[in-house]
Amino acid sequence: MELPFYLTFKEFESHYYDTLEKWFEEYNNASEIDYLKALADLYSPYLYYSFTDDRLLADASMEIKECFFPYHEKIGIPFCTSCENGKHAKTAKGMNHIFEWKTITMMEYAQHILDKVNRYLLINSSSLDTNKTLLDYINEREIITSREGAGYCVNYNQHQSAVPFLKAYLPHYGQTVNIAVYRDFIFSVAQIAEYIDRKLRAVQAFEHTVYIKLKSEAKFKVQMSHQFLTICN
Repeated sequence: MELPFYLTFKEFESHYYDTLEKWFEEYNNASEIDYLKALADLYSPYLYYSFTDDRLLADASMEIKECFFPYHEKIGIPFCTSCENGKHAKTAKGMNHIFEWKTITMMEYAQHILDKVNRYLLINSSSLDTNKTLLDYINEREIITSREGAGYCVNYNQHQSAVPFLKAYLPHYGQTVNIAVYRDFIFSVAQIAEYIDRKLRAVQAFEHTVYIKLKSEAKFKVQMSHQFLTICN
């Protein structure tokens, strides 16, 4: 069952039990703990553990490769290919493009995907199914990984983790994302996680809480960083 992704705490809370009922219909032998674990996995990518505050905070961002050719504006390189597999592509003249890692917000990522889909719809308008909206195209591999000049290079496998958010956030029609809706999500996601954790703590499933999961991951990253610095020194 594909769990719905909600952008506000109010929506999440009001639909919690309706979705749980559908979950039980789909999985006869499942428990509410299984449902809560699935919800924790769904929302935890948009949060991080803060050591300073000892709590979860919103972090709706994605690390993505930005592709460009050195001096491409001057030499007129028209496009870049093979970004998805991580290999350096070559032009007919044998020049490699270059990757830089960028961290962008999920709102920026959503706008990038929206631009890709709208560009595809514009080019192929005469042959499209009129019953479809742009949301029907947000996971089409050919569209998502297409390359037109320098810019962000979408990895299709990484993109899968963003699909639930994109389905909830992107408009059915239009050219731009809604900043106000995104702000609501940033404000709400920690509340959603706290609701999930409260339910898990109530049934003594502490080890499955978003808080414990992200705190453990944060500690592991710090330990690995310290070990790396020790080796380097």
